[in-house]
Amino acid sequence: MRKPLRALSLLLALACVTGSAWAQSGDKGVAYRWVDEHGVVHYGDSIPPKYARNSREILNSQGVAIGHVDAEKSSAQLAAEARAHERQTVQRQHDYFLLSTYTSVKDIQSLRDERLSQIEAQQNAARQYVQSLQSRLDSLQSHAQQFKPYNSRPNAPRMPDDLAQELVHTLSEVRLQNQAIDARSQQEDQVRAQFQSDIERFQQLKAAPP
Repeated sequence: MRKPLRALSLLLALACVTGSAWAQSGDKGVAYRWVDEHGVVHYGDSIPPKYARNSREILNSQGVAIGHVDAEKSSAQLAAEARAHERQTVQRQHDYFLLSTYTSVKDIQSLRDERLSQIEAQQNAARQYVQSLQSRLDSLQSHAQQFKPYNSRPNAPRMPDDLAQELVHTLSEVRLQNQAIDARSQQEDQVRAQFQSDIERFQQLKAAPP
């Protein structure tokens, strides 16, 4: 019999606290219910400053919840919501672009193939240029073998400045062009992935009910 009596005592105590809050609310006719950092539920006609930023429920004189006040959001939460809103806005704009630009998946594939063809043409031109640079570099390096420091003979002459500069310039240009070729390869992968994503999203939008 102790557990029912204890439960009844707790309920009576809670009723007294709640009734007191409503009685003290006067003309307001409302009370608040909030939870502290320990998970304990509190009632009162006003919120202590310590919990002013917590979420809370508004109760009428009969103890019925008539409203809810969300907890104040932190700067990190507000920033995350702003980023999410921005992503949603960008997605809506892109969806509109897809539906207003293409009439079928074939249209997207046609533009994809055109973009990839352009990149491939640029890659072929860059590879041919690198081949010519490499031939030029081989010739310069062969010529440089007559001079120090490539030639170990004691009487070998010092390398002319213009030859040294052209060697450095040609070698640097070969490296830059190879980096550009690698960058275009990455661009090609990105273009393929982006168009595949657009195709899948376009199909989703078309399959969705109007």
